[in-house]
Formats: sequence, structure tokens, C-alpha cells
Amino acid sequence: MNQKFNTSWKASKRPGKQRKYLAKAPLHIKQKLVAAHLSKELREKYKRRRVSLRKGDTVKIMAGKFKDKTGKVTKVLLKTSKILVEGIQVKKQDGSKSDVKLVPCKMQIIQLNLDDKKRFKERKQTSSVRSTTNKK
Repeated sequence: MNQKFNTSWKASKRPGKQRKYLAKAPLHIKQKLVAAHLSKELREKYKRRRVSLRKGDTVKIMAGKFKDKTGKVTKVLLKTSKILVEGIQVKKQDGSKSDVKLVPCKMQIIQLNLDDKKRFKERKQTSSVRSTTNKK
């Protein structure tokens, strides 16, 4: 039986293999890949460079047509690895407006949605494990 996703795959120089890995990745791995850099203040506060995006985070767009615009994340599309941001829309030919699907790597998180208490729980556990191992 041929597997759809290889868990032991590390890396490849071939772009086609890289695209295939991202396209066939399960959702729990794609969640980690849908991440954006933190602003300087948040980076100092949380001691992390990037965090996976969630609904409710406030982001600043750093590149492209909507550069320097800010808004809240309204939806995270894991299957396509795209983000929808509040107020970022494009006018269609018939006059209606459509939300623009943006790439998360071109964004910077300005404010985090901390409603979920488990969001930084894994970070605290790993730091407490390190501190107990260093005491020995």
C-alpha cells in the first residue's frame, strides 16, 4: 500500500518534492506551517520569533498590493495555507467585493488573540523541563 504522506521525509533540493510535501501534509502539520513573524515587542515578551496564526490575531501585511494595511484574521484556511484578513477585499468585475486570500509568511503579528489558554502552554512546559534538567 502506498502512503499519501511520508513522515520520515526530511528535505529535498527539488522544488517539486517540496511542493508535494506541503500539498499532501496532514492538517496538524499544516497548522504549524501557517505561521507569521511576531512584532519586536511581542518577540521580546514571548521569546519566540514566529507563531502559528489563529482567528482573531491582528496582523500587518508586509508585502504585496496591500502592504502596510492592518486587520484581524477572520479565517485560517489550512487546506490551502492561506489567511483571510478583515477589510482586505478586491472589487470584482460585476461590482461585488471578494475577500483576498493572503500568504501568511508575508504578514507580521501585531497583537495576539490569547483566548485559548493552551496557545503558549507547550512553550512553558519545555522551558520548565529545561530548568529541571539544568539543576542536576
